[in-house]
Amino acid sequence: MSLDAKIAARLTRNPDGLVPAIAQQYDTGEVLMLAWMNDEALHRTLTTGRATYWSRSRAELWVKGATSGHVQHVKSVALDCDGDTILVRVDQVGGACHTGDRTCFDADPLELAPS
Repeated sequence: MSLDAKIAARLTRNPDGLVPAIAQQYDTGEVLMLAWMNDEALHRTLTTGRATYWSRSRAELWVKGATSGHVQHVKSVALDCDGDTILVRVDQVGGACHTGDRTCFDADPLELAPS
């Protein structure tokens, strides 16, 4: 099985064949993490209901939570208007970040210049 041709045709991939995927908590809107998907990762995400990504460092597919238990149960998936970003709305169990934090964006907030 492979990604539906109509969906594949809508994707705008980077030179490595990847599309950024933003994981968002479905009920609160909290942004959890950014990862990468190739066609197979998106296909598996859509057909299994478990968030599946492409690990650039390990050069392999990984199902979020397969080893940590911090799974993402997929509630919906959407493409942006250009097809170059995927939004995956999930029910996150445990931390989304590889550090164990709830999100990847709460460890290092940056200060804004006064306006």
